Amino acid sequence: MSDSRSEHPQDATAFKSRGGLMRVWRAFTYSLDGLRAAITHEAAFRQELALVLVLVPVGLWLGHDTLERVLLVGSLFQVLIVEIINSAIEAVVDRVSLDRHDLSKRAKDLGSAAVLISLGLALWVWAGLLLF
Repeated sequence: MSDSRSEHPQDATAFKSRGGLMRVWRAFTYSLDGLRAAITHEAAFRQELALVLVLVPVGLWLGHDTLERVLLVGSLFQVLIVEIINSAIEAVVDRVSLDRHDLSKRAKDLGSAAVLISLGLALWVWAGLLLF
């Protein structure tokens, strides 16, 4: 059985950082690049971000204590997190091939389902804390 690394002239570890403070700084800048990409290229992310920017102050104001505030605001941020992961899945699928394929559709649908569930969770948290 052959080692898959020997089949590729560039080992993936060659692209890995060596560590230290430079690694932390580069990771931070890559994260900012990802946020910029989400804002620039993803309409759903922009819509959810606008909603989060409106609802965070509302959640901080309506929460009765620290735990409620954390749950209200945290549920909003988890929607953004899942949306970014969904967008990453879609980008990778499109990078591999723009051809229609059952597995591509499944990957994109699963990412979309994760966003739907995260939105449902946020709605449940907000309704549970504010209405009951």
